[in-house]
Amino acid sequence: MNKSLWVGLAAGAAVAAGAGAVAGLKVMHKGPQYAEVVQVTPLTRTIRTPRQDCHDETMVHQRPSRDSHQVVGTVAGAVVGGLLGHYVGGGTGRDIATAAGAAAGGYAGNRIENRMQRGNTYTTTEHKCATVYKRSVEQEGYEVRYRLGDKEGTVRMDHDPGQRIPVDHGQLVLGDGSQTS
Repeated sequence: MNKSLWVGLAAGAAVAAGAGAVAGLKVMHKGPQYAEVVQVTPLTRTIRTPRQDCHDETMVHQRPSRDSHQVVGTVAGAVVGGLLGHYVGGGTGRDIATAAGAAAGGYAGNRIENRMQRGNTYTTTEHKCATVYKRSVEQEGYEVRYRLGDKEGTVRMDHDPGQRIPVDHGQLVLGDGSQTS
């Protein structure tokens, strides 16, 4: 065989062996390619949005009374009751019947005027408003607990990473292109 062929083969084998050793060294020192996701917790916040809730409401009002003690009804009832009692009784019983009729008529007249005053009402429509709050929940991101080798850590991410997170040169590769250690 030709001497230059042997030299070429030997040199080629040495270069190939060195390149293979360097490639193997890079793979060995590269470390894990993924971090294992241990737990993912969604991060949310509650938003309260105020708004006005308005409606018309019918209100019933009592008209003010000119005779709040029902004096007119009491007196009118007493007069009518006294007159009726006077015509019912005879002799000394007439005086007792007149007094009893006046008392009963006064009471009845008072109650009748009271009922009439309570029925003296008017209605209005009032526009009423109240502030009510609509609640909504907004997603803010995720708190992700991960394991990289024998170390555990926590990182906040804008998306759920799934089962694993890519690692480049010992740092997590997050979804937005940034890395963390």
